[in-house]
Amino acid sequence: MPQGTSTESASGGATSTRRGFLEHTLGGAGLGLAALTAGCAASTSQSSTAAAGGAKPLRALFSNAGLQSTWCALGKRTAELWGKLLGVEVVWRDGEFDPAKQRERIDLALDDDWDFCAFQAIGLGSLETPVRRLKERGIPVISMDTLVVPQVQARDVGIWLQVGPDQVFMGETSTRYLMNKIGGRGRVIHIGGLSAHSGAQGRQAGFEKVLTEHPEVEVVGGGIRWCDWDKQKARDTFESLLAASDTPIAGAFFHSDDMALACVPALKGTPHEKMVVTAVDGQKEGLDGVTDGRLAATTVNPVCLIHMTALVLGQFVVRGGEKVETLPPEIVTPGPLVSRESGNLDAQRYLSDPRHCLV
Repeated sequence: MPQGTSTESASGGATSTRRGFLEHTLGGAGLGLAALTAGCAASTSQSSTAAAGGAKPLRALFSNAGLQSTWCALGKRTAELWGKLLGVEVVWRDGEFDPAKQRERIDLALDDDWDFCAFQAIGLGSLETPVRRLKERGIPVISMDTLVVPQVQARDVGIWLQVGPDQVFMGETSTRYLMNKIGGRGRVIHIGGLSAHSGAQGRQAGFEKVLTEHPEVEVVGGGIRWCDWDKQKARDTFESLLAASDTPIAGAFFHSDDMALACVPALKGTPHEKMVVTAVDGQKEGLDGVTDGRLAATTVNPVCLIHMTALVLGQFVVRGGEKVETLPPEIVTPGPLVSRESGNLDAQRYLSDPRHCLV
């Protein structure tokens, strides 16, 4: 599997572990909740290099897959917000959903002075060489959401820590909800992200795991349709699948809310208007879609928590002089299913609000 995790990450024991980690994140290293609150109040007047509590300002290089994605754009906003609170200047290099462009932009920045780096690799292996160069310079690198290399190779390459969700769990959870809603029979559409993206691979694995439990369900077109996280490509693919069927298609699972929401309007006036649509991401746009009924459900990929954790732990490592062997190799971030009947929709909308950047 592309992620070294399983659905056990949603168990009570793992939840307890994560709760302890979050308590440490907010309260550890002498940075109490009161200090964070004061930092929030002052953040609009502070420069990005003003360090909390008089600590030495730090400088960090960040990159995620592509800022045209609402998920990635919120991740950038989160890192910059927490950077202001904690005295870390965040310098961004946009991947534009192109592994070659992301690699080139990171390569051009490698010789600059960085205290730590945090990357969401677009493709598995695409950033291995620059990460090895950063390792040679002694600069900690944190991997966010996706894998830079398979997890067993991470430390050798120079990844200090992997922070991300259980991708298989997210795909499985949204798909299981979909299957329950359609009664475990009928035809469904599976729209994927980027085939080389470890997160998309995990979501595909989660979908296919659930599919094996429902022999009366057929995937339209014979299997997943990779759409590279591109909303227009997803819409074109979706419309072609709809047009090829005169009988109603029961459901669809999308690897991102953005692609799902771009496709839902195509259902109007077709035999497929009652299609059950589920997705992954669970941020403002997707949660709004659940609220107004465009999406039946979405599973939260906690973009704010992922980027915040990378930023907070990066500054702990540098300011505390922590060694790579003292860190866990991986921290799995929690993300629940959200539907109109799940009881957590309002809470998730509040926590994911871009003013708060918490989930």
